[in-house]
Amino acid sequence: MGAQLRVYKQKINSAQTTKKITKAMELIAASRIQKAMARVRASSPFARAVTRAVSAVATHSNVDHPLTQERATIRRSAVVIFASDRGLAGAFNSQILREGMELAALLRSEGREPVFYLIGRKAVGYFQFRRMEAAAEWTGDTDTPQFHTAEEISATLLDAYNRGGEQGGVDEIHLVYNRFVSMMTQSPETVRLLPLEVVEAEEESSAQVYPLYEFEPDAETVLDALLPVYIQSRVFNALLQSSAAKHAATQKAMKSASDNADKLITDYTRLRNNARQAEITQQIAEIVGGADALASGK
Repeated sequence: MGAQLRVYKQKINSAQTTKKITKAMELIAASRIQKAMARVRASSPFARAVTRAVSAVATHSNVDHPLTQERATIRRSAVVIFASDRGLAGAFNSQILREGMELAALLRSEGREPVFYLIGRKAVGYFQFRRMEAAAEWTGDTDTPQFHTAEEISATLLDAYNRGGEQGGVDEIHLVYNRFVSMMTQSPETVRLLPLEVVEAEEESSAQVYPLYEFEPDAETVLDALLPVYIQSRVFNALLQSSAAKHAATQKAMKSASDNADKLITDYTRLRNNARQAEITQQIAEIVGGADALASGK
């Protein structure tokens, strides 16, 4: 009986230690969410401004730019998967990897070869374990993404797109990332980045009339300068959204782990008390039995 009490005590101590760790991770994730959301809000005005500029040039010019013109035959499609470098975030990585694999299956069914570009160690590990190839990988910058990472990703994607499927590049680009909806919800989202589908920002009225524009030196040169910046802003926004969603998923997962640790502590404490009560009852019964034996012997 004493050995059983020691086992329950060890389990209670283990659960208490685990709870301290998960509670600390929950608080850290909560503090990082606010910073991540502040960065998302800070990047929005620039993204909206670039969107308006690209929309204006594309609307008021008749230039067939390579980044806005859909190709006649699409042989290879880039699938950019935004995962995280760390785990302990519930279904954050599994749901985005599943979304990417479903997109790849859809592309194959349409006769297009998917080419994977991976962001985050969890995505890289997933592909390495299954011996799947990836065209490029970026790790170590998913918790607090920096703009230079978005620049590297955008340059790689643009180079592959400019080469085209016939030259070993790609003919279209899809982004697959988790979008931050709320503290409890992170939604997988798939966006076709190229060929570019220019749409007005949500805040803009659909009835807005643009003034007439003159482009210096010409519309094609303006598009050459604007579209790479637009793509960088979209990639950076996806990185920031994924970062915020990951911290929210971590906080939710760690809160659930802390609650489970509390439940374990309560259950093991009850079992320990029951075992202790049974031990005390047995000792009392032995004492009473011994006293009765001595009394009957006299």
